[in-house]
Amino acid sequence: MTSKRPNILWICTDQQRYDTIHALGNEHIQTPNLDRLCAEGVAFTHAHCQSAICTPSRSSFLTGLYPSTVHGNRNGNAYFPANERVQLITKRLADAGYDCGLSGKLHLASAWNGEEQRVDDGYRKFWYSHSHNQGIGIGNQYTDWITEQGIDLGDVFQRKKDGTYGTYRPDMNPQHHQTTWCADRAIEFIESPHDGPYLMSVNPFDPHGPFDAPDTHKYNPADLPPPLFCENDLQTQTRLKRFFADKEGNPPGDREQHNKASYYGMIALIDENVGRMLDALERTGQRENTVVIFTSDHGEMLGDHGLTGKGCRFYEALVRVPLIISWPGTFLQGQRADGLIALLDIAPTLADLAGIPLEWTHGKSLIPILTGEHPGHAHHEFVRCEYYDVVDKFAPHASEKHKPCWATMFRNDRYKLVVYHDADYGELYDLQEDPDEFHNLWEDPSHADLKYQLTKQNFDHTIICADPGPQRIGRY
Repeated sequence: MTSKRPNILWICTDQQRYDTIHALGNEHIQTPNLDRLCAEGVAFTHAHCQSAICTPSRSSFLTGLYPSTVHGNRNGNAYFPANERVQLITKRLADAGYDCGLSGKLHLASAWNGEEQRVDDGYRKFWYSHSHNQGIGIGNQYTDWITEQGIDLGDVFQRKKDGTYGTYRPDMNPQHHQTTWCADRAIEFIESPHDGPYLMSVNPFDPHGPFDAPDTHKYNPADLPPPLFCENDLQTQTRLKRFFADKEGNPPGDREQHNKASYYGMIALIDENVGRMLDALERTGQRENTVVIFTSDHGEMLGDHGLTGKGCRFYEALVRVPLIISWPGTFLQGQRADGLIALLDIAPTLADLAGIPLEWTHGKSLIPILTGEHPGHAHHEFVRCEYYDVVDKFAPHASEKHKPCWATMFRNDRYKLVVYHDADYGELYDLQEDPDEFHNLWEDPSHADLKYQLTKQNFDHTIICADPGPQRIGRY
Protein backbone atom coordinates (compact mmCIF):
# COMPACT_ATOMS: atom_id res chain seq x y z
CA MET A 1 0.00 0.00 0.00
CA THR A 2 1.27 3.46 -0.90
CA SER A 3 2.71 5.58 1.90
CA LYS A 4 0.79 8.65 0.67
CA ARG A 5 -2.36 9.21 2.71
CA PRO A 6 -5.42 9.07 0.45
CA ASN A 7 -8.47 11.28 0.36
CA ILE A 8 -11.62 9.58 1.66
CA LEU A 9 -15.14 9.92 0.28
CA TRP A 10 -17.46 8.20 2.76
CA ILE A 11 -21.06 7.85 1.58
CA CYS A 12 -23.52 6.57 4.16
CA THR A 13 -27.20 6.30 3.28
CA ASP A 14 -29.94 5.86 5.87
CA GLN A 15 -31.90 2.60 6.18
CA GLN A 16 -30.67 0.84 3.03
CA ARG A 17 -30.85 -2.96 2.99
CA TYR A 18 -27.98 -5.14 1.84
CA ASP A 19 -29.95 -6.60 -1.08
CA THR A 20 -30.47 -3.40 -3.07
CA ILE A 21 -27.59 -3.49 -5.54
CA HIS A 22 -27.93 -5.02 -8.99
CA ALA A 23 -24.35 -6.24 -9.27
CA LEU A 24 -24.71 -8.12 -5.98
CA GLY A 25 -27.69 -10.18 -7.04
CA ASN A 26 -30.84 -8.05 -7.18
CA GLU A 27 -32.00 -8.34 -10.79
CA HIS A 28 -35.05 -6.15 -10.12
CA ILE A 29 -33.15 -2.95 -9.27
CA GLN A 30 -30.92 -0.88 -11.54
CA THR A 31 -27.86 0.63 -9.83
CA PRO A 32 -25.29 1.25 -12.58
CA ASN A 33 -23.04 3.50 -10.49
CA LEU A 34 -23.00 1.25 -7.45
CA ASP A 35 -22.30 -1.61 -9.86
CA ARG A 36 -19.42 0.47 -11.20
CA LEU A 37 -18.13 0.94 -7.65
CA CYS A 38 -18.33 -2.83 -7.06
CA ALA A 39 -16.25 -3.36 -10.20
CA GLU A 40 -13.66 -0.88 -8.89
CA GLY A 41 -13.39 -2.30 -5.38
CA VAL A 42 -14.36 -4.93 -2.84
CA ALA A 43 -17.99 -5.60 -1.89
CA PHE A 44 -18.50 -7.03 1.60
CA THR A 45 -21.65 -9.11 1.26
CA HIS A 46 -22.15 -9.86 4.96
CA ALA A 47 -21.55 -6.48 6.61
CA HIS A 48 -23.60 -6.04 9.78
CA CYS A 49 -24.49 -2.93 11.76
CA GLN A 50 -24.18 -2.97 15.57
CA SER A 51 -27.67 -1.59 16.06
CA ALA A 52 -30.56 -1.40 13.61
CA ILE A 53 -31.38 2.17 14.70
CA CYS A 54 -29.70 5.38 13.50
CA THR A 55 -27.96 6.95 16.50
CA PRO A 56 -26.66 3.73 18.08
CA SER A 57 -25.34 2.48 14.75
CA ARG A 58 -23.62 5.77 13.93
CA SER A 59 -22.17 6.10 17.41
CA SER A 60 -20.63 2.67 16.84
CA PHE A 61 -19.14 2.93 13.36
CA LEU A 62 -17.86 6.46 13.99
CA THR A 63 -15.89 5.24 17.02
CA GLY A 64 -15.16 1.57 16.29
CA LEU A 65 -16.88 0.61 19.56
CA TYR A 66 -20.23 -0.91 20.47
CA PRO A 67 -23.13 1.52 21.08
CA SER A 68 -23.46 0.39 24.69
CA THR A 69 -19.74 0.95 25.25
CA VAL A 70 -19.93 4.62 24.22
CA HIS A 71 -23.35 5.16 25.85
CA GLY A 72 -24.92 5.94 22.48
CA ASN A 73 -27.79 3.47 22.80
CA ARG A 74 -30.82 5.60 21.96
CA ASN A 75 -32.27 7.87 19.35
CA GLY A 76 -33.18 11.25 20.82
CA ASN A 77 -30.23 11.70 23.19
CA ALA A 78 -29.51 15.25 24.35
CA TYR A 79 -25.86 14.91 23.35
CA PHE A 80 -23.19 12.38 22.41
CA PRO A 81 -21.12 11.56 25.52
CA ALA A 82 -17.60 11.77 24.12
CA ASN A 83 -14.75 11.75 26.60
CA GLU A 84 -10.98 11.45 26.72
CA ARG A 85 -11.14 7.85 25.50
CA VAL A 86 -14.10 8.03 23.11
CA GLN A 87 -13.56 10.23 20.06
CA LEU A 88 -15.01 10.10 16.57
CA ILE A 89 -12.70 8.74 13.90
CA THR A 90 -13.30 11.99 11.99
CA LYS A 91 -11.94 13.98 14.94
CA ARG A 92 -8.88 11.72 15.05
CA LEU A 93 -8.31 12.21 11.31
CA ALA A 94 -8.73 15.97 11.64
CA ASP A 95 -6.12 16.01 14.39
CA ALA A 96 -3.84 14.05 12.05
CA GLY A 97 -4.10 16.70 9.32
CA TYR A 98 -7.21 15.67 7.36
CA ASP A 99 -9.60 18.38 6.21
CA CYS A 100 -13.04 16.99 7.08
CA GLY A 101 -16.42 17.94 5.67
CA LEU A 102 -19.97 16.66 6.06
CA SER A 103 -23.20 17.02 4.14
CA GLY A 104 -26.51 15.69 5.40
CA LYS A 105 -27.16 14.10 8.76
CA LEU A 106 -24.81 13.19 11.58
CA HIS A 107 -27.39 12.00 14.14
CA LEU A 108 -25.24 11.36 17.16
CA ALA A 109 -27.70 13.44 19.18
CA SER A 110 -31.32 14.49 18.89
CA ALA A 111 -32.31 16.72 15.98
CA TRP A 112 -35.78 17.20 17.48
CA ASN A 113 -35.29 20.93 18.07
CA GLY A 114 -33.24 21.71 14.97
CA GLU A 115 -29.53 21.17 14.44
CA GLU A 116 -28.29 18.60 16.91
CA GLN A 117 -25.78 19.51 19.60
CA ARG A 118 -22.41 18.84 18.05
CA VAL A 119 -19.60 17.00 19.68
CA ASP A 120 -15.97 17.80 18.79
CA ASP A 121 -16.43 15.92 15.52
CA GLY A 122 -13.53 17.24 13.44
CA TYR A 123 -15.67 18.60 10.60
CA ARG A 124 -14.51 21.97 9.27
CA LYS A 125 -17.36 22.18 6.75
CA PHE A 126 -20.72 21.15 8.21
CA TRP A 127 -23.61 21.30 5.74
CA TYR A 128 -26.26 19.94 8.08
CA SER A 129 -29.67 18.54 7.22
CA HIS A 130 -31.02 15.77 9.37
CA SER A 131 -33.95 15.01 7.06
CA HIS A 132 -35.56 16.87 4.22
CA ASN A 133 -38.45 18.40 6.20
CA GLN A 134 -37.10 18.52 9.77
CA GLY A 135 -35.65 21.64 11.33
CA ILE A 136 -36.89 24.06 8.67
CA GLY A 137 -35.69 27.50 9.70
CA ILE A 138 -33.83 26.13 12.73
CA GLY A 139 -30.72 24.44 11.37
CA ASN A 140 -31.79 22.64 8.20
CA GLN A 141 -29.29 24.06 5.74
CA TYR A 142 -30.85 22.12 2.89
CA THR A 143 -34.22 23.87 3.18
CA ASP A 144 -32.39 27.15 3.77
CA TRP A 145 -30.69 26.55 0.41
CA ILE A 146 -34.03 25.88 -1.31
CA THR A 147 -35.38 29.17 -0.04
CA GLU A 148 -32.20 31.01 -1.06
CA GLN A 149 -32.71 29.74 -4.62
CA GLY A 150 -36.08 31.48 -4.69
CA ILE A 151 -37.95 28.18 -4.68
CA ASP A 152 -41.19 27.90 -2.72
CA LEU A 153 -41.05 25.05 -0.21
CA GLY A 154 -44.59 24.19 -1.30
CA ASP A 155 -43.22 23.28 -4.74
CA VAL A 156 -40.96 20.70 -3.11
CA PHE A 157 -42.99 19.36 -0.18
CA GLN A 158 -46.61 18.51 0.39
CA ARG A 159 -48.30 20.70 2.98
CA LYS A 160 -49.96 19.09 5.99
CA LYS A 161 -53.27 20.24 7.41
CA ASP A 162 -51.45 22.12 10.17
CA GLY A 163 -49.47 24.11 7.59
CA THR A 164 -46.17 22.31 8.10
CA TYR A 165 -44.33 20.49 5.35
CA GLY A 166 -44.40 16.72 5.00
CA THR A 167 -43.33 14.29 2.28
CA TYR A 168 -41.92 15.24 -1.09
CA ARG A 169 -44.37 16.15 -3.82
CA PRO A 170 -44.48 13.43 -6.48
CA ASP A 171 -43.81 16.07 -9.14
CA MET A 172 -40.86 17.72 -7.34
CA ASN A 173 -37.67 18.39 -9.29
CA PRO A 174 -35.02 15.79 -8.27
CA GLN A 175 -32.40 18.54 -8.58
CA HIS A 176 -34.00 20.05 -5.47
CA HIS A 177 -33.94 16.78 -3.51
CA GLN A 178 -31.91 16.44 -0.32
CA THR A 179 -29.94 13.53 -1.79
CA THR A 180 -28.89 15.75 -4.71
CA TRP A 181 -28.09 18.63 -2.36
CA CYS A 182 -25.82 16.38 -0.28
CA ALA A 183 -23.97 15.30 -3.42
CA ASP A 184 -23.73 18.92 -4.62
CA ARG A 185 -22.02 19.91 -1.37
CA ALA A 186 -19.66 16.93 -1.64
CA ILE A 187 -18.70 17.92 -5.19
CA GLU A 188 -18.13 21.49 -3.99
CA PHE A 189 -15.81 20.12 -1.30
CA ILE A 190 -14.02 17.78 -3.74
CA GLU A 191 -13.39 20.63 -6.18
CA SER A 192 -12.16 23.10 -3.55
CA PRO A 193 -8.44 23.43 -2.76
CA HIS A 194 -6.99 21.39 0.12
CA ASP A 195 -3.53 21.66 1.65
CA GLY A 196 -3.47 17.96 2.50
CA PRO A 197 -5.72 14.90 2.41
CA TYR A 198 -9.42 15.23 3.09
CA LEU A 199 -12.39 13.20 4.28
CA MET A 200 -15.86 14.01 3.01
CA SER A 201 -18.87 12.40 4.74
CA VAL A 202 -22.01 12.31 2.59
CA ASN A 203 -25.06 11.31 4.63
CA PRO A 204 -28.41 11.67 2.82
CA PHE A 205 -31.63 10.81 4.63
CA ASP A 206 -32.90 8.46 1.91
CA PRO A 207 -33.96 5.70 1.45
CA HIS A 208 -35.40 6.13 4.96
CA GLY A 209 -39.18 6.28 5.11
CA PRO A 210 -41.59 7.79 4.28
CA PHE A 211 -41.58 6.17 0.87
CA ASP A 212 -41.73 9.31 -1.26
CA ALA A 213 -39.43 8.84 -4.25
CA PRO A 214 -39.43 11.82 -6.66
CA ASP A 215 -40.06 9.54 -9.65
CA THR A 216 -43.08 7.42 -8.76
CA HIS A 217 -43.05 5.61 -12.11
CA LYS A 218 -39.46 4.37 -12.01
CA TYR A 219 -40.54 0.93 -10.77
CA ASN A 220 -43.83 -0.90 -11.23
CA PRO A 221 -44.94 -2.50 -7.96
CA ALA A 222 -46.39 -5.47 -9.85
CA ASP A 223 -42.98 -6.27 -11.34
CA LEU A 224 -41.21 -6.59 -7.98
CA PRO A 225 -41.00 -9.76 -5.87
CA PRO A 226 -43.17 -9.82 -2.74
CA PRO A 227 -41.65 -9.56 0.75
CA LEU A 228 -40.42 -12.65 2.56
CA PHE A 229 -43.33 -14.07 4.51
CA CYS A 230 -44.73 -17.39 5.69
CA GLU A 231 -47.42 -18.49 8.13
CA ASN A 232 -44.81 -19.12 10.85
CA ASP A 233 -44.20 -15.37 10.96
CA LEU A 234 -47.66 -14.73 12.40
CA GLN A 235 -46.95 -16.75 15.54
CA THR A 236 -43.47 -15.30 16.03
CA GLN A 237 -44.54 -11.68 15.54
CA THR A 238 -47.60 -12.07 17.76
CA ARG A 239 -45.46 -13.37 20.61
CA LEU A 240 -42.89 -10.60 20.12
CA LYS A 241 -45.25 -7.77 19.21
CA ARG A 242 -44.33 -5.47 22.09
CA PHE A 243 -40.72 -5.47 20.87
CA PHE A 244 -41.71 -3.79 17.59
CA ALA A 245 -43.97 -0.99 18.86
CA ASP A 246 -46.93 -3.37 19.29
CA LYS A 247 -46.89 -4.52 15.65
CA GLU A 248 -48.04 -8.11 15.32
CA GLY A 249 -47.03 -8.57 11.70
CA ASN A 250 -49.47 -8.94 8.83
CA PRO A 251 -49.36 -10.73 5.49
CA PRO A 252 -47.91 -8.23 2.98
CA GLY A 253 -50.11 -6.79 0.25
CA ASP A 254 -50.38 -3.91 -2.22
CA ARG A 255 -49.11 -1.33 0.24
CA GLU A 256 -45.85 -3.17 0.74
CA GLN A 257 -45.36 -3.50 -3.02
CA HIS A 258 -45.87 0.24 -3.51
CA ASN A 259 -43.46 0.91 -0.65
CA LYS A 260 -40.84 -1.28 -2.31
CA ALA A 261 -41.27 0.47 -5.67
CA SER A 262 -40.78 3.87 -4.03
CA TYR A 263 -37.86 2.58 -1.93
CA TYR A 264 -36.13 1.37 -5.09
CA GLY A 265 -36.86 4.75 -6.70
CA MET A 266 -35.15 6.53 -3.80
CA ILE A 267 -32.12 4.28 -4.25
CA ALA A 268 -32.11 5.12 -7.95
CA LEU A 269 -31.59 8.79 -7.08
CA ILE A 270 -28.86 7.83 -4.61
CA ASP A 271 -27.17 5.80 -7.34
CA GLU A 272 -27.35 8.69 -9.80
CA ASN A 273 -25.63 10.99 -7.31
CA VAL A 274 -22.98 8.42 -6.45
CA GLY A 275 -22.15 8.54 -10.15
CA ARG A 276 -21.94 12.33 -10.08
CA MET A 277 -19.48 12.23 -7.16
CA LEU A 278 -17.33 9.56 -8.83
CA ASP A 279 -17.31 11.64 -12.02
CA ALA A 280 -16.17 14.68 -10.02
CA LEU A 281 -13.24 12.70 -8.63
CA GLU A 282 -12.25 11.56 -12.11
CA ARG A 283 -12.76 14.98 -13.67
CA THR A 284 -10.43 16.57 -11.11
CA GLY A 285 -7.80 13.83 -11.33
CA GLN A 286 -8.36 12.63 -7.76
CA ARG A 287 -9.86 9.18 -8.27
CA GLU A 288 -6.57 7.27 -8.03
CA ASN A 289 -5.84 8.86 -4.66
CA THR A 290 -9.31 8.66 -3.13
CA VAL A 291 -10.76 5.79 -1.13
CA VAL A 292 -14.50 5.60 -1.71
CA ILE A 293 -16.66 3.91 0.92
CA PHE A 294 -20.36 3.23 0.37
CA THR A 295 -22.50 1.87 3.19
CA SER A 296 -25.66 2.45 5.25
CA ASP A 297 -26.38 2.64 8.96
CA HIS A 298 -28.96 -0.18 9.02
CA GLY A 299 -31.62 -1.80 6.88
CA GLU A 300 -35.40 -1.73 6.41
CA MET A 301 -37.93 -4.55 6.84
CA LEU A 302 -39.92 -3.50 3.74
CA GLY A 303 -42.70 -5.97 4.53
CA ASP A 304 -40.48 -8.97 5.28
CA HIS A 305 -41.96 -11.17 8.02
CA GLY A 306 -44.97 -8.85 8.10
CA LEU A 307 -43.05 -5.81 9.34
CA THR A 308 -42.19 -2.40 7.88
CA GLY A 309 -39.58 0.08 9.03
CA LYS A 310 -37.30 -0.81 11.91
CA GLY A 311 -37.52 -1.72 15.56
CA CYS A 312 -36.44 -4.36 18.03
CA ARG A 313 -35.72 -7.14 15.52
CA PHE A 314 -32.58 -8.59 13.97
CA TYR A 315 -33.63 -10.08 10.65
CA GLU A 316 -31.06 -9.90 7.87
CA ALA A 317 -33.12 -7.15 6.21
CA LEU A 318 -32.40 -4.93 9.22
CA VAL A 319 -28.88 -5.82 10.32
CA ARG A 320 -27.13 -6.42 6.97
CA VAL A 321 -26.16 -3.40 4.88
CA PRO A 322 -24.16 -2.63 1.74
CA LEU A 323 -20.44 -2.05 2.23
CA ILE A 324 -18.24 -1.34 -0.78
CA ILE A 325 -14.71 0.04 -0.51
CA SER A 326 -12.70 1.10 -3.54
CA TRP A 327 -9.22 2.51 -4.19
CA PRO A 328 -8.21 1.74 -7.79
CA GLY A 329 -4.58 0.78 -8.18
CA THR A 330 -4.15 -0.07 -4.50
CA PHE A 331 -7.07 -2.24 -3.39
CA LEU A 332 -8.43 -5.31 -5.12
CA GLN A 333 -11.02 -4.64 -7.80
CA GLY A 334 -14.16 -6.53 -8.70
CA GLN A 335 -13.94 -8.78 -5.64
CA ARG A 336 -16.49 -9.98 -3.11
CA ALA A 337 -15.70 -10.76 0.51
CA ASP A 338 -18.35 -13.06 1.96
CA GLY A 339 -17.19 -13.36 5.58
CA LEU A 340 -18.80 -11.68 8.57
CA ILE A 341 -17.99 -7.96 8.78
CA ALA A 342 -19.02 -5.40 11.41
CA LEU A 343 -19.52 -1.71 10.63
CA LEU A 344 -17.31 -0.94 13.61
CA ASP A 345 -14.48 -2.24 11.37
CA ILE A 346 -14.67 1.02 9.41
CA ALA A 347 -13.02 3.19 12.08
CA PRO A 348 -9.85 1.05 12.43
CA THR A 349 -9.73 0.82 8.63
CA LEU A 350 -9.72 4.61 8.34
CA ALA A 351 -7.11 4.84 11.09
CA ASP A 352 -4.90 2.47 9.09
CA LEU A 353 -5.35 4.56 5.95
CA ALA A 354 -4.35 7.71 7.83
CA GLY A 355 -1.45 6.01 9.61
CA ILE A 356 -2.72 6.85 13.10
CA PRO A 357 -3.08 4.58 16.14
CA LEU A 358 -6.50 3.53 17.40
CA GLU A 359 -5.78 2.30 20.89
CA TRP A 360 -9.31 1.15 21.75
CA THR A 361 -11.59 -0.51 19.22
CA HIS A 362 -13.82 -3.56 18.98
CA GLY A 363 -13.32 -3.65 15.22
CA LYS A 364 -10.60 -4.98 12.96
CA SER A 365 -9.08 -3.14 10.02
CA LEU A 366 -10.27 -4.32 6.62
CA ILE A 367 -7.01 -3.33 4.91
CA PRO A 368 -5.64 -6.93 4.81
CA ILE A 369 -8.76 -8.07 2.95
CA LEU A 370 -8.78 -5.03 0.64
CA THR A 371 -5.16 -5.65 -0.38
CA GLY A 372 -5.52 -9.42 -0.74
CA GLU A 373 -3.21 -10.19 2.18
CA HIS A 374 -5.96 -12.08 4.02
CA PRO A 375 -9.00 -13.90 2.59
CA GLY A 376 -12.38 -12.23 2.87
CA HIS A 377 -14.17 -15.19 4.43
CA ALA A 378 -12.47 -15.30 7.84
CA HIS A 379 -12.51 -11.80 9.35
CA HIS A 380 -14.80 -12.32 12.36
CA GLU A 381 -16.01 -15.53 13.99
CA PHE A 382 -19.23 -13.72 14.95
CA VAL A 383 -20.98 -10.36 14.89
CA ARG A 384 -23.19 -8.76 17.53
CA CYS A 385 -26.02 -6.27 17.36
CA GLU A 386 -27.69 -4.37 20.22
CA TYR A 387 -31.03 -2.76 20.98
CA TYR A 388 -31.01 -1.08 24.39
CA ASP A 389 -34.09 1.01 25.19
CA VAL A 390 -33.79 2.69 21.80
CA VAL A 391 -37.33 3.85 21.02
CA ASP A 392 -39.82 4.78 23.73
CA LYS A 393 -43.14 6.58 24.14
CA PHE A 394 -41.85 9.57 22.13
CA ALA A 395 -41.98 7.45 18.97
CA PRO A 396 -45.06 8.48 16.95
CA HIS A 397 -46.05 4.85 16.27
CA ALA A 398 -45.63 3.61 19.84
CA SER A 399 -48.64 3.07 22.08
CA GLU A 400 -48.82 4.30 25.66
CA LYS A 401 -48.38 0.69 26.76
CA HIS A 402 -45.18 0.26 24.78
CA LYS A 403 -42.36 -0.60 27.16
CA PRO A 404 -38.61 -0.12 26.66
CA CYS A 405 -36.91 -3.12 25.07
CA TRP A 406 -33.50 -4.64 25.56
CA ALA A 407 -32.22 -7.28 23.16
CA THR A 408 -29.04 -8.54 21.55
CA MET A 409 -28.20 -10.60 18.49
CA PHE A 410 -25.28 -13.01 18.27
CA ARG A 411 -24.60 -14.41 14.79
CA ASN A 412 -21.90 -16.75 13.55
CA ASP A 413 -21.45 -18.28 10.10
CA ARG A 414 -24.40 -20.60 10.57
CA TYR A 415 -26.63 -19.64 13.49
CA LYS A 416 -28.33 -16.49 14.69
CA LEU A 417 -29.46 -16.11 18.30
CA VAL A 418 -31.68 -13.23 19.48
CA VAL A 419 -32.16 -12.73 23.21
CA TYR A 420 -34.92 -10.43 24.48
CA HIS A 421 -33.57 -9.71 27.92
CA ASP A 422 -36.83 -9.35 29.84
CA ALA A 423 -38.77 -12.08 28.05
CA ASP A 424 -38.79 -15.88 28.04
CA TYR A 425 -39.22 -16.12 24.28
CA GLY A 426 -36.47 -15.39 21.75
CA GLU A 427 -35.25 -16.42 18.31
CA LEU A 428 -32.80 -18.98 16.98
CA TYR A 429 -32.29 -19.60 13.27
CA ASP A 430 -30.17 -22.04 11.31
CA LEU A 431 -29.14 -19.75 8.46
CA GLN A 432 -27.65 -22.60 6.49
CA GLU A 433 -30.90 -24.56 6.36
CA ASP A 434 -33.26 -21.59 6.76
CA PRO A 435 -31.65 -18.47 5.20
CA ASP A 436 -34.98 -16.61 5.13
CA GLU A 437 -35.41 -16.97 8.91
CA PHE A 438 -38.84 -18.58 8.83
CA HIS A 439 -38.38 -21.42 11.35
CA ASN A 440 -37.68 -20.25 14.89
CA LEU A 441 -35.82 -22.98 16.82
CA TRP A 442 -35.88 -21.21 20.20
CA GLU A 443 -38.21 -23.79 21.77
CA ASP A 444 -36.88 -26.80 19.89
CA PRO A 445 -35.50 -29.25 22.51
CA SER A 446 -32.94 -30.61 20.06
CA HIS A 447 -31.31 -27.15 19.90
CA ALA A 448 -31.29 -26.44 23.64
CA ASP A 449 -27.57 -27.07 24.06
CA LEU A 450 -26.77 -24.87 21.08
CA LYS A 451 -28.99 -22.11 22.45
CA TYR A 452 -27.15 -22.25 25.78
CA GLN A 453 -23.75 -22.17 24.09
CA LEU A 454 -24.62 -19.15 21.94
CA THR A 455 -26.25 -17.37 24.88
CA LYS A 456 -23.09 -17.84 26.91
CA GLN A 457 -20.90 -16.50 24.10
CA ASN A 458 -23.20 -13.51 23.67
CA PHE A 459 -23.15 -12.76 27.41
CA ASP A 460 -19.37 -13.13 27.61
CA HIS A 461 -18.78 -10.67 24.79
CA THR A 462 -21.31 -8.21 26.21
CA ILE A 463 -19.36 -8.07 29.46
CA ILE A 464 -15.96 -7.94 27.77
CA CYS A 465 -17.02 -4.93 25.69
CA ALA A 466 -18.45 -2.93 28.59
CA ASP A 467 -16.97 0.51 29.21
CA PRO A 468 -14.41 0.11 32.04
CA GLY A 469 -14.56 3.81 32.87
CA PRO A 470 -11.74 6.38 33.08
CA GLN A 471 -8.14 5.51 32.39
CA ARG A 472 -6.54 3.40 35.10
CA ILE A 473 -3.52 5.16 36.65
CA GLY A 474 -2.57 2.90 39.55
CA ARG A 475 -3.08 -0.34 41.43
CA TYR A 476 -5.65 1.21 43.78
